Amino acid sequence: MTDTIFGKIISGEIPAKIVYEDKQCLAFRDLNPQAPVHILVVPKKSIVKVADATESDKELLGHLLFVASNIAKDEGVGGAFRLVINNGETAGQSVFHLHVHLLAGRNFSWPPG
Repeated sequence: MTDTIFGKIISGEIPAKIVYEDKQCLAFRDLNPQAPVHILVVPKKSIVKVADATESDKELLGHLLFVASNIAKDEGVGGAFRLVINNGETAGQSVFHLHVHLLAGRNFSWPPG
């Protein structure tokens, strides 16, 4: 678990501005925010990328989205936010521990990237 920065945050080795935690996940503010609200929702289970998730991870994946939505409400941006999951290096994934970006507080263009 501790082989990535997110694993080290989950284990408490590296401090973070935590906004939510339960048995399945941890959510904290991104150190390099791309929007006024930029929070990462990270499963405590080590999954490298979403394509590596298995049938047994279905509930966990849904839980991450549910938690992100609730955090958006708590942050006052529940009506307009973007969730992003990058899968693999060429898709923009830079930390190889599955994570959901919750972005809000500014206008976003389409298509992204």
